[in-house]
Amino acid sequence: MAQNETVDVVLVGAGIMSATLAVLLKELDPALKLEVVELMDSGAAESSNPWNNAGTGHAGLCELNYTPQAADGSIDIKKAVHINAQFEVSRQFWAYLSKKGAFPSPRAFINPVPHLSYVEGDKGVSFLKKRFEMLKQHHAFSEMEYTEDKSVMSQWMPLMMPGRPADQAIAATRVMKGTDVNFGALTNKLLKHLGNAPDAQVKYCKKVTNLRRNGSGWTVSIKDVNSGSSREVDARFVFLGAGGAALPLLQLSGIEESKGFGGFPVSGQWLRCDNPEVVKHHQAKVYSQAAVGSPPMSVPHLDTRVVDGKTSLLFGPYAGFTTKFLKHGSFLDLPLSVRMGNIGPMLAVARDNMDLTKYLVSEVMQSMEQRLDSLRRFYPEAKAEDWRLEVAGQRVQIIKKDPKKGGILQFGTELVAAKDGSLAALLGASPGASVTVSIMLDLIERCFPEQAKGAWAAKLKEIFPAREKVLEADAALYHKISAYNDEALGLVENSPAQNYA
Repeated sequence: MAQNETVDVVLVGAGIMSATLAVLLKELDPALKLEVVELMDSGAAESSNPWNNAGTGHAGLCELNYTPQAADGSIDIKKAVHINAQFEVSRQFWAYLSKKGAFPSPRAFINPVPHLSYVEGDKGVSFLKKRFEMLKQHHAFSEMEYTEDKSVMSQWMPLMMPGRPADQAIAATRVMKGTDVNFGALTNKLLKHLGNAPDAQVKYCKKVTNLRRNGSGWTVSIKDVNSGSSREVDARFVFLGAGGAALPLLQLSGIEESKGFGGFPVSGQWLRCDNPEVVKHHQAKVYSQAAVGSPPMSVPHLDTRVVDGKTSLLFGPYAGFTTKFLKHGSFLDLPLSVRMGNIGPMLAVARDNMDLTKYLVSEVMQSMEQRLDSLRRFYPEAKAEDWRLEVAGQRVQIIKKDPKKGGILQFGTELVAAKDGSLAALLGASPGASVTVSIMLDLIERCFPEQAKGAWAAKLKEIFPAREKVLEADAALYHKISAYNDEALGLVENSPAQNYA
C-alpha cells in the first residue's frame, strides 16, 4: 500500500484567508511544508474576487453600522475603533511584504479612495453629527471632516447632489485616507509569492472529500475534479478557509467544537456602471444607513472600484436568498448542512428571523426599476442605460447555539478551532477580508501557542511593530505606523511605489 504524502499544513481554499495564513506561516518558519488546495481553477474565484465584495478596505471610517446608537441616544464607537486597528495590522503585513520586494506594485491591489458617510433627514443628521463628535476625539479618526453645507457636499460627491430637493436635510462626513482594495489581486499576489517558496504548493481543481483524525494530525482525502483520481495527505495542521464551504468541511471533521453551528446563506447583487463620463464624477465610497428593519449587510453604498487598472462604480448591495453556500455551489448545500446538533439552533433562527426572510424574498422579487429607485436616493439623475446588474459572492452567516433563544444568527466572522489546535475553520462574512491578518494572527496564537510565544515571537514583532490594542491606545505610535504603511504601499504623493506598471 502506497505511503501517504506528509506535509506540515494543508489549507483548503485559495482565497484571501488561506493565502494570508500560508504566506504568514512561511515567513515565521520557512522550513514548513505546506499545500493549498482549491476547488476552482484559479485563486480568489469566490468571495475574494473583486466583483464579489465591496473592496472597501473596511477601516470603520464610513460604515455606520459599526457605530450603533443605543436607545438612550448614546453612540458606541468601540467596534469602529477596533476594526480600524485591525485594518492597520493588515496594512502592516502588506507593507512588510512590499518592502521585502514580494509586492513590486502595491497599487495594483490598493488605491486611495476617500470614505464618506451620508445621511438624510433630521434624525440621520443628528446621528451623524454625534457620531462625528465621538469619533473625532479618537486619534484614528482625527482627520474626519463633517458638513451639512450642500456646496461642500457638491465638491465631495458631485455625482450625488444634482436633482435633490433644495430643502432636503442631509449631512456627510469624509476621511481622505480611505482605500479601495482589490482582494482578488492581493490574493493572487500572495499565492504567486507563496508558489516561489520552497516546499509550498498551490493546487487547483482539487476537492477535499474527507477529513479524519490521524494521531495528533489529520488525513485529508483530496480528489482531482478533472481526472477523478484521489490521494491522501497527512498533515499536522489543517485550515478550512473555503468561504461558504468551510461549514460542511468543519462538520466533516467531526470535532467537538463544530457541534451546533449552522449556516444561513445570503446572496447579493450590485448595480455596476463602467461609463467613464459617469465614473469620473464620483471618486469616493459613500455609505449610508440601512432601511428600517433590514439587516446590517444591506447597508447601501455607492463605491468607486479600481479593478485591473479600470475604475467603475458599484451600488448596492441588493440581498437575495439561495440555498447555495458558494456562488458555484449546489442548491443542496443548505439542506445537507442540517445535523442533529444544529437543527435546534437553525429552527430557532428561522422562527426569530421571519422579518429577515421576508426582506430577502422581497429583495429577490425586485424589478430593475425598483433597484434603480434605490440608486436614485443616492444619485438622483441616474440613467438606466448606464447600469447593469452584477451577481456578487455568497455570504454564509453563522448560526450558533444560544442558551436563551436556542439559536442566534450572527453577522461577522468566527474562528472555530479544535481543542488541540490541529484544525481550524473560519466561518462567516464581513468585514472578513479587510481584517484577515488579525484573524490569522489570532489563529496562530490559538493553534501554535508555543511557537507564537517562543521561536516565532521575534519575527512576529518585526512584521507587526504594533498590534491592535496598542494601536487603539497609543496615538503617536498609531500615526507613525500608519504613515509608514502609506509610504510602503505607495499611497502618498511622490512615493516611488506609486509608479507601478
